[in-house]
Amino acid sequence: MKFNKFGAIALLCGVTLCFGVQAYETTAHNAILMDYDTGEYLLVKNITEAVPPASMSKLMTVYILMSKIKDGSIKLDDTFSVSENAWRKGGAATGGSTMFLSIGDNVSVENIIKGIVIQSGNDACIVVAENISGTEEDFAVLMNKTAKQLGLKNSSFANSTGLPHPDQKMSMEDLAILSREIIKEFPDLYHYFSEKEFTYNNIKQGNRNPLLYSMKGADGLKTGHTEEAGFCLAASAVKGDRRLIGVMSGMNSNKERSEEAERLMSWGFREFNNFKMFSKDQTITTAKVWYGKQKTVDLTVAEDVLKTIHLSQIDNVKTTAEFDEPIKAPIKAGQKVGELKISIADKNSLTVPLVAAKDVEKVGLLGRFWANVKYFVFGAK
Repeated sequence: MKFNKFGAIALLCGVTLCFGVQAYETTAHNAILMDYDTGEYLLVKNITEAVPPASMSKLMTVYILMSKIKDGSIKLDDTFSVSENAWRKGGAATGGSTMFLSIGDNVSVENIIKGIVIQSGNDACIVVAENISGTEEDFAVLMNKTAKQLGLKNSSFANSTGLPHPDQKMSMEDLAILSREIIKEFPDLYHYFSEKEFTYNNIKQGNRNPLLYSMKGADGLKTGHTEEAGFCLAASAVKGDRRLIGVMSGMNSNKERSEEAERLMSWGFREFNNFKMFSKDQTITTAKVWYGKQKTVDLTVAEDVLKTIHLSQIDNVKTTAEFDEPIKAPIKAGQKVGELKISIADKNSLTVPLVAAKDVEKVGLLGRFWANVKYFVFGAK
């Protein structure tokens, strides 16, 4: 039969903006705030709408390049050559941001990374595309393939730079997922996003990310701006042992972008916190065993269970352990035998597998015979 064990846990719960929390109003047309550790969304506004991402789409170009560095196929001290096409399409004459590369330059990969994440160089992005895939068009194919592999559902790419194109679109949700992957996958390379200035060709440029200058703990990721996209930002900041990722687009000025990003991040740190609800291998409950050499088996969770909570909801968490009891032997340690459901006021449910804490061997034929006799005489106990 299905057995439910129900309990309430004070000071341990999880909630997103959608569940019982006073709404946060943002001036951004599209916005998301994500907790890095749990992946939970603290604020959502038009997050699946595919919109022009401007230079925020350079994060995909950087992701592909850093993936090549991580797998060893490209090294930081390798050099990329600068074609006339990269110089012409990504240079200052186009009116976009540039690293000020020169035709025929052989630029270290490390400097190319800085030219993209600090200076937002369109020329640097095209150099990456051509040196990895031959042409920017072929690199866009790789970008789209990578997006699918990462589970980005509302993104399409036509170039490496984010310059306006009808097929260059990303959602705020996809950008948050991509930002999280960059931070998680490339801890040895992520520091470039926090560098405030870079000089190339005797031209010094500052990082365009406004939070690096105004908010303690801000350490990335990428701004964007075109007339169609408005002022945009994918940002990350750390406070204590927490990291938040915020992505927003459609703002009207650099000032609005800066102020709204800091306001959103500060709200997230102030209103929410992370709590370890259960620890790996912690016994959650005990289940009866049928045909086993032991009469019971402890049920546990295989990994730490961390939840992001709004501080106004700390008394409203409920947990329910669901499993079929008795559990028939043999049972293997780590075998999933049920589910642990965690919710706030019956909403925002998180489901975690319940697993057996140890092996339980099956009794022999005689043991099974006596178990059947006891069942028919005394019933299930």
